[in-house]
Amino acid sequence: MVIILKKGASSVQVESLKALLQAKNITPRVTEGQHETIIGCVGDITHLDPGLIEALDGVESVQRIQEPYKAANRKFHPADSVVDCSGVKVGGGNFAVIAGPCSVESEEQLVGIARSVKAAGATMLRGGAFKPRTSPYAFQGMGAEGLRLLSLAKKETGLPIVTELMDFKDIELFNDVDVIQIGARNMQNFNLLKEVGSYTKKPVLLKRGMSATLQELLMSAEYIMASGNPNVILCERGIRTFETALRNTLDLGVVTMLHRLSHLPVVVDPSHATGHAYMVDSVSVAATAIGADGLIIEVHNDPPHAKCDGAQSQTPEMFAQTMARVQKVREVLA
Repeated sequence: MVIILKKGASSVQVESLKALLQAKNITPRVTEGQHETIIGCVGDITHLDPGLIEALDGVESVQRIQEPYKAANRKFHPADSVVDCSGVKVGGGNFAVIAGPCSVESEEQLVGIARSVKAAGATMLRGGAFKPRTSPYAFQGMGAEGLRLLSLAKKETGLPIVTELMDFKDIELFNDVDVIQIGARNMQNFNLLKEVGSYTKKPVLLKRGMSATLQELLMSAEYIMASGNPNVILCERGIRTFETALRNTLDLGVVTMLHRLSHLPVVVDPSHATGHAYMVDSVSVAATAIGADGLIIEVHNDPPHAKCDGAQSQTPEMFAQTMARVQKVREVLA
C-alpha cells in the first residue's frame, strides 16, 4: 500500500500517520518526491482499511500495490534510487563501471589490474575472494587472504571494493568491503538475503539467478529491503536457455522492464552473459545504449593463465578500448 499525502501536509500529520501505522506493526517508508510525498507501507496490510486512512487529515489518496514486491516497486518509490557506494553513485543518471579479475590470485596481479582499470575509467574494483564453482576441484578463491589483498588494492587506487559473500559466517571479514555481491547461485538463498539485509546498510549487488524470472529477482531484492537495507543494485548477467554458443543468454530488454517495474539501479554483466572476451565490448556498448546504470566487467592481465573464467576476461588494453566506446555512447545519449 502507498499513501499519497496532500501538498502542504504538516509534519505533525505525517508523524501521526507514521505512529498509527507502526502501532499496527507496519513499517512506514517516507519518500519525498519533486511533486508529491508518499508513505510506503511495509508489512502485513490485510487488516488495514484504506478508507479509514484516506479519511485522515493530510492524506490525498491510498493505492494498493498489486505486485508481491513492495519496497522494490516503483509505485512505492517513484523516483530512481541512487545507491552510494563509498562515494561512487549508481542510478538516477549516475553510471558506474565495476572492473577487475574474476578471482584474486596475487598482490601483483590484483594491484596491477586495479591500477589499469582505474586509468581506463573504472569507478569500482571487483575481485572474488570466495568463489562458488561448479566443480569441487576448481579454484575456490583465496578467502580471507583475498580480502586482505582487495583492501590493499583499495588503498593503492582508492577504488571501492565489490566482492561476493557466499556464507554469512564470513561477514565479519567484509568490514573493508564497500559493496557486497550476492551471486546468481545465492539469489534465492533467502536466509542469506535476510541476514545481510538486517546486519548492514552497505550496498548489495544482487545478481539475477541463471533461471530466475524478473519477479523472482525483485522478490529477492525485497527480502534484503524488508530486512532493513534499502541499498540494492540489481544485476542482469544472462540466463540459461537452450542456446549453447554463449555461456548465457542476455536479454537486454530486461533493463528497460526493470526500470519500469522498480526504482532500483540496474547494471549489466557482459562477461558472464557471453562467456567470450571478444563479445564483451559490443555487449557493453549495447547495455549502455539501452540505459543500464552501469557495467561489471572481468579484466585479467593474463587471461590464458587465469585461475577462473579466463575465456571471458578482457585484457587491460581491451577494457580501455571498451571504456572509450562506452563513453562515446554516453556522450551521444546525454
